[in-house]
Amino acid sequence: MSGKGQAYSFGFLDTLIAEAGGVPTAALHLDVKAICHAYQAVESVARRLGVDPPKPRLAGLSYNHVSTLGAKVTISYQADEPYAQPCIAGPEDIDRLEEPEDYVAVDLIRRRLELARQLKQRRPDASDRIGHNFEGPVTTAALLMGQDFFMLPYDDPDRAHRLLEFCVRSGLNYRRALAEVQGVSLGPGRGGFPDDFAGIFGPDLFREFALPYWRMMFDGLQATERHVHCELLREEHLPFLAEVGVDVYDPSVDQYLPPELLKRSCPVPYYLRIWPADVERLSADELVELYRHLASFEPVAVTFHLGRLCDEPKIAA
Repeated sequence: MSGKGQAYSFGFLDTLIAEAGGVPTAALHLDVKAICHAYQAVESVARRLGVDPPKPRLAGLSYNHVSTLGAKVTISYQADEPYAQPCIAGPEDIDRLEEPEDYVAVDLIRRRLELARQLKQRRPDASDRIGHNFEGPVTTAALLMGQDFFMLPYDDPDRAHRLLEFCVRSGLNYRRALAEVQGVSLGPGRGGFPDDFAGIFGPDLFREFALPYWRMMFDGLQATERHVHCELLREEHLPFLAEVGVDVYDPSVDQYLPPELLKRSCPVPYYLRIWPADVERLSADELVELYRHLASFEPVAVTFHLGRLCDEPKIAA
């Protein structure tokens, strides 16, 4: 964050770290040696930009929690990005959902914990993180059931509620189990989650099928400062942020919420973001002007990232 003027948040995308190290992005999920090499290579980029080099870690992954519930997660050198296959084929499968006896014994979690342990042995400064703890309730339900979930509130609302409650309860229990095995103490503090798919629900359905489960998630996190990231909200959803007690909202790359609208209608402080696509297509001067434009709306911070080596001069500007 900057000391004066507009606060900002900057980071290196996994694509940049992989490019700097000359390794496939998938290697940042699968190969400890490649991770160490790539993070060492990116240190020179950080020095040129005058920022702290990132600490080595496994590449970000959003599917850890759903993998413990039966979703098949594929991470391979043949795929551009990891992906998850839904495990709920029909509404009746919701009746048979159960939490695992041991979350951290599930194959994907066990393998990622082992990779994190090996990484820590090579680089004591490495992060223990194995990815996001969980997605928000609606996004988790959609990952487990696929797009059919969005018809469930109309066709079988009781099962929709049952699935959403299961998503919250299991997510919190997974977080607790992971913290225990990693020796992390949980307690009141800043807490939040991403729930990009929640905005697919219009206001009436959002009130019934998103808002109660956001509240349940925040309460379970003991969040004294509530943050939420959601990319598909519209203007009519914004009052719900205050209703559920959100302290800071991250619209990320929400196409429906330009900064002018957020300034006019958002009831809570918010971040603004320079999209990766903007960094690619705009010149350095144009990006500086965009930054100043976003700063004029007084966000909590302007966030931006470096995703390709060729864009380093733009980020420097």
